[in-house]
Amino acid sequence: MNHPILVCGALGNVGTQVVKSLLQQGAPVRAAEPSPEAVRHHFGQGLEAVRFDFHRPETFAPALQGVKRMFLMRPPQISQVERLLFPAVDAARAAGVEQVIFLSLIGVERIRLAPHFRMEQYLRTCGMTWTFLRASFFMQNLNTVHVAEIRNRDEIFIPAGHGKTSFIDVRDIGAVAALTLTQTGHENRTYDLTGSDALDYYQAAEQFSQVLGRTITYRSPSLLSYVAAKIRNGTPLPYLLITAWLYDQTRRGMSAQVSGDVQRLLGRPPIRLRQYIEDYRSAWSQPPRLGPL
Repeated sequence: MNHPILVCGALGNVGTQVVKSLLQQGAPVRAAEPSPEAVRHHFGQGLEAVRFDFHRPETFAPALQGVKRMFLMRPPQISQVERLLFPAVDAARAAGVEQVIFLSLIGVERIRLAPHFRMEQYLRTCGMTWTFLRASFFMQNLNTVHVAEIRNRDEIFIPAGHGKTSFIDVRDIGAVAALTLTQTGHENRTYDLTGSDALDYYQAAEQFSQVLGRTITYRSPSLLSYVAAKIRNGTPLPYLLITAWLYDQTRRGMSAQVSGDVQRLLGRPPIRLRQYIEDYRSAWSQPPRLGPL
């Protein structure tokens, strides 16, 4: 029987690429989001879309019906995984799901306070097989979370100091996730997903400058200055504290690990940062300035 593969967070940076990669393989996809209408608007009416809302447990069972494998990720705004995500895992097991592919965080085994660590521990004991995709910092955060500062102010405003990051393109994460969802041999395995090299944000800004044809400057604020600036801009405090903590870990060298797992699994090198900037350059294009009338 051709069981549907449930993809949670189908409209997110990673979830979108998981759906696309599965569709390219001809796999049966069931895209899960709080708004199925938004999914159909994005992907088209031909894709099966279901309501799945971590805040509404009554949406779990209908979405999970007939599912054997699922892609699970923690929405960035959710830190209370015990209250909101654990019940979804329980519902998956009760529905007959056999394997969960979970999007985790690189180095999480050393960060016991991270929500990802608690999720991994719970999945290990839930009675289903699991695959952990421990990803490094997404390149696509630079054309979403940080798009305005690059486009409008020609700067990258991140409190990471000289810490290096092994940036990963979410297109590679999506390809790896689709592979683990459609092939055997990945049960109870952990993969570290990184780019092929580690760069600090000064080097990243230089690559932006070269591709965009204008100077992009890396501002390395103190952690306190970063938090204060984001609070003034209205960033929700729980989300801000998580991101500030992650960037502080980067400053301490926790994000510099480079793995060969993407190359080994996909049979090709990971997408490099410069290629990503070229592919997404329109996101940071400044509107033409009107001259005097």
